[in-house]
This record gives sequence, structure tokens and C-alpha cells, in this order.
Amino acid sequence: MWCDKKECEREIRKELKRRKVGLRNQLGKRTEKVTMRWIFQCFQGIYLAKINEEERIVNMNKDREEILKYLPAKCREYYQ
Repeated sequence: MWCDKKECEREIRKELKRRKVGLRNQLGKRTEKVTMRWIFQCFQGIYLAKINEEERIVNMNKDREEILKYLPAKCREYYQ
């Protein structure tokens, strides 16, 4: 079951704090207080493409992969 926006935000912030890391915000600075709005914007432009009957995720990059590490498991499944 998917969690709501605020619940996901809390989970991500808690995980960032636990690991003592931050994600880049809109200004490129590291922060533990990321918003789901920012995360959703970061993931715009990722597509599931079917090429020769093989499904692939297109436009994944290192920044997006880093964000995935801190998302709840259900969200990670969608992008992996």
C-alpha cells in the first residue's frame, strides 16, 4: 500500500537523519529536509520503455539513484 505524501516525507527525512546524509535541494545544497514535491520533480522524465519486448527504465541517473536509496521500499520497486 502506498503511503501519503506527508508520511513518505517523514520516512525519507527520518532515514536521511539516521544515515547523517542529505540530498541536493533546488539550489544544489545538501539538506535532510527534502519535500515530496521536490522528489516528484526530480523523477519527472523517467520512463518505462519497451524495446524488442524488453522493458527498460529510461533516463535514470546517479542523482535519481541516490534518492531511491532513501525512498520507502514500495517506491523503490517501481523504479527498479
